[in-house]
Amino acid sequence: MPQYYIWTIGCQMNKAESERLASLFEQLGYQPTANTEEAGLIVLNSCVVRQHAEERVINKIGALRTLKKSHPSLVLAVTGCLVNSDISKLKRRFPHVDHFFKPGDYPQWLGNTKLSPVLPQPLSPSTYVPIIQGCNNFCSYCIVPYRRGREKSRPVAEIINEVKELAQRGVKEVILLGQNVDSYGNDLPDKPDLARLLYELNSIDGITRIRFLTNHPKDMSDRLIEAIARLDKVCQQINLPVQSGDDEILKAMGRHYTSGEYRQLVSRLRSRVPEIALSTDVIVGFPGESQEQFQATFDLLRELRFDNVHVAAYSPRPETIAAREYEDNIPPEVKKERLNIIEQLQEKIATEINSQLLGKTVEVLVEGRGKGKWHGRSRSGKLVFLSDNSELLGQTVKVKVEKTSPWALQGRLDNSS
Repeated sequence: MPQYYIWTIGCQMNKAESERLASLFEQLGYQPTANTEEAGLIVLNSCVVRQHAEERVINKIGALRTLKKSHPSLVLAVTGCLVNSDISKLKRRFPHVDHFFKPGDYPQWLGNTKLSPVLPQPLSPSTYVPIIQGCNNFCSYCIVPYRRGREKSRPVAEIINEVKELAQRGVKEVILLGQNVDSYGNDLPDKPDLARLLYELNSIDGITRIRFLTNHPKDMSDRLIEAIARLDKVCQQINLPVQSGDDEILKAMGRHYTSGEYRQLVSRLRSRVPEIALSTDVIVGFPGESQEQFQATFDLLRELRFDNVHVAAYSPRPETIAAREYEDNIPPEVKKERLNIIEQLQEKIATEINSQLLGKTVEVLVEGRGKGKWHGRSRSGKLVFLSDNSELLGQTVKVKVEKTSPWALQGRLDNSS
């Protein structure tokens, strides 16, 4: 029986698409392998959002050149955001790659018939469900709209049927995915929004938790905030990328909101959903970012106190507005210093936030086991580890927190209630 190997780098959307590709290959008679030398089919699911990620992809493709030469029958394919509209250029650059296909597509060389439903196998208690592809925002630094295209939403009925099927197969939590989930439904005939979809999914038996990401501050509606507050299955956890705390930088980034408007949005969220856990994304070293502008970002993060902050140093991406119009004029050592400052600030804040949970009991959906410990997440998205010899996979359990860190919680089952 032929074997396949999938290598994935990048965002949750890439992970979700790799899971579904794996399911497709297995429906077609392939078996997974962890060894590239045993595989008859290798798929690389790429990311080029940052220069470092693109370099890793290029190196991985190059490293497989020798394997392809020694095994000519090996089928090597590349998908993800490396694949743009000019596939002929990619073929000239990487002649040993047999196939390129765009992110979100299915490999047509395996046959034109897409097996349905293509759901991830084996299923985890928590499973990704892509609901919208592409992005219309064209933030000046971002390559995603050029690679994934304009926004295209899946019909509500299609998503409902898929989540019902997932629930029947034992899934407890679904994570709705999109480059901008807040734009969901804008391109559909009756323009259903994300809030409506959440209400529909909240009624599905078997599903106990719903999460969604990533949000765009300019598109998050009060109707969506109200849905988060009202619906019992929607988790109190939101990723809300701010990118910068300075209005001039935000304008140059093409974000279409001010730091004041962002603060007001956070205030509305916390007022309506007091227990909400917020995470954000930040880019340091954007072209022209002065020390004062960086300080504005630092001050915003210190003021709003996020549960998690993902910080990245700006790197110019070909085709983007920023790469065409702005000089990448912040020295690498300055970018690194600013990144480190933000990380140190966030470690301190996360330490303080998580320490407040010491001795308290949190509800955890157990997602897996490794190194002798079960792991899962609380409703607020905290990673929790616990030691117990019982079979807990897929169960929702109460865990009393005995140890905290900036990144995770540890505890034991709380059987007192």
